[in-house]
Amino acid sequence: MEHRFGKMCENKALEVEIKIGEEDASNISATSINCREAYIVAVDIGTTTLRSHVYDIEAKVIGSSTKQIELLYPKAGWVEMDEDLFYRQFVDVVCDSLKDAFVKASQVTALGISMQRNTFITWDRETGKPFHHFIAWRDTRSDDYCSTWNKCIKVRLLRAMSTFLYTVTRNDRFLASSVFYFKNQTVPMRLLWMHDHIPELRARMLQGQVMFGTLETWLVWKLTGGERHVVDVSSASGTLLYDPFMMKWSTIVMSLIGLPSDILPEVRDTAGHFGTTQPEVFGAPIRIMAMAGDQQAGMFGECCFGVGDVKCTMGTGTFIDINTGGKPHASVAGLYPLVGWKIKDELVYLAEGSSSDTGTAISWAQSIGLFNSVEEISKLITSVENTDGVFFVPSFSGLQAPINDFKACTGFLGIKASTTRAHLARAVIESLAFRVQQLFETVLEEATFPVGYMRIDGGVSNSDFLVQLSSDLIGRRIDRAKNHEVSSLGIAFLAGLAAGIWTKDDLTQLRKSDKVFEPNSANVWEEYRKTFTNWEKAVKRCLNWYPHTE
Repeated sequence: MEHRFGKMCENKALEVEIKIGEEDASNISATSINCREAYIVAVDIGTTTLRSHVYDIEAKVIGSSTKQIELLYPKAGWVEMDEDLFYRQFVDVVCDSLKDAFVKASQVTALGISMQRNTFITWDRETGKPFHHFIAWRDTRSDDYCSTWNKCIKVRLLRAMSTFLYTVTRNDRFLASSVFYFKNQTVPMRLLWMHDHIPELRARMLQGQVMFGTLETWLVWKLTGGERHVVDVSSASGTLLYDPFMMKWSTIVMSLIGLPSDILPEVRDTAGHFGTTQPEVFGAPIRIMAMAGDQQAGMFGECCFGVGDVKCTMGTGTFIDINTGGKPHASVAGLYPLVGWKIKDELVYLAEGSSSDTGTAISWAQSIGLFNSVEEISKLITSVENTDGVFFVPSFSGLQAPINDFKACTGFLGIKASTTRAHLARAVIESLAFRVQQLFETVLEEATFPVGYMRIDGGVSNSDFLVQLSSDLIGRRIDRAKNHEVSSLGIAFLAGLAAGIWTKDDLTQLRKSDKVFEPNSANVWEEYRKTFTNWEKAVKRCLNWYPHTE
C-alpha cells in the first residue's frame, strides 16, 4: 500500500490520501481523516502483563485495559503460555480499552503491537494447529543444549574462523561472531529442543509444512485470518536467527542447528502495513501499522533518535540501549547488536546490555517479608545510612553483560548479628544501581561516539532513591519519563507515523518528562567506590556456582 500524506496544519487536521493496492482494496477506501478523530490502539505485551491503550492526536491515553498473562510451569524451568487463551486475552484487552475510551473499532486509525521478545510458537501450515504452547523467553529447558553446543566443535570452529577473518578484514560482522554463543533467552536452542522432542513437528518440518513465529507473528496470522506470516525486523533481530549485519535471516545459524529456513516469516519494516484484522474480530477491520520489540519501542517512545542517545528501562529486568546509528555494533563484552527500527529508508541500530533480575529481585524480597509493599521500600532503605557491609547479588537468571556468567547464583553476603531488614532491603536496591553502573560503563567503553544523558522508564524507576543513586554512580543526568509505559507510547508513535497522524518532529514535543535527576557531586562516587568494589568481590563469590552439564 502506498501513502501520500498532507501536512499537519494548525487546527490538527490531516488529510490522508491512501492509494489502495489490490491486497487492501476490500478493506480500505480512499478517505480523508480528521486528526481530532484519529485514534491509535497500542498493545504492549510484557512478560506478565498485557496492556492496551487508546491514544488520541495529542498522544494522551483516553482508554485502557490490562490483563495478567497466565504463565504455565509444567516442569521446573519450563515457562509456557496457552496460545488460545493468550489470543482471547489480546482481543478482549483491545475491546475493553476501546470501550473505556468510548471509541468504536471503525474509528481506529491504526493498531500497533510491542512485545516481549523471543517468545515463540510453531504451527502447521495446512491445518493451523500449533505443535506446542508458546515457549516463553524465560524458559530454561534448553540449558543443557546451550552448554553442549557452546562447547561443540562446530561453534568453536565458527569462533576461530570468525576471529581469523576479522583479523584479515576488520569486518565487524566477524568480530561479533568471534564471541558467538547460544543462550536460553534467544530462540535457537529452545526451537531445536522442540524439534528434537516433538516427533510430529519434526516430521512436518521435513515436509515443509511448519510455520514459526514470535508472539506478534502468531497474532497477525490469527487476526488476518491466516493471510499474513510476517515479523518486524526489530523483533527478528533479537532472535539470533537473524543477521543484523546482513539484514536477513541467518543461513549460518539455521545451517548450524540444522533447521530449514522455510519455517521463518517474511521480515518487514517496523512501521508499515502488516495486514488488516478480520471485521468480525473487533467489529470492524483495523489496520496493523507497527510492530516492534518492547525495548526498541521504548527507545522510540523516549525519542532516542540521535546517535549516542541512551535509554534505561527498569521493569522485570534492566535494559540499557544506545542508539548506534546506521551501523550495527560488534561487542566482545556482551552488548547485543539489534535493529532499533526500520522505516522506509531510515535504518537505526541499537546496542543493548541487560540484567535479567530487577523487578524479580524486588518481588522476591517482598515475598520473603523484607517489606510489606513497594511503597514501603523508600522509607525503609533511607532509615539506615548504608547496608552495614551487606551485599546482594541479583542473579536468579545468571549475570549478563559485562560479566556473562549464566551459572552465577543469587546471594546475600556480609550478614552479621547487627543486620536488620532495612540493611537487607537497601542492599537489594543498591545492587540494582550497581548493575546499571556496570552496564553503562560497558556502553562507554565500547562507544566510538559521544554518549548523551540517560532517559529512564519502567515501573522500578519510580524509586527516586534508585534513580538518584544511579545518576550519582554514572555521573550523568537521568531524565525520567512522565509516561512510565514507554513501550506502549513508542509503538503508538510508530503506528501514528505509518498512518500519517504525526511527523517525527511532532513526537519530541509529545514525549514528556516527569523528573530530571542530576548527579549530586563527584564525591558521591568516591564515597561509593569502596562499596562498589566490595560488591564486585561479592559478585565473584557467586560466579560459576551451579555445575555445568557435560
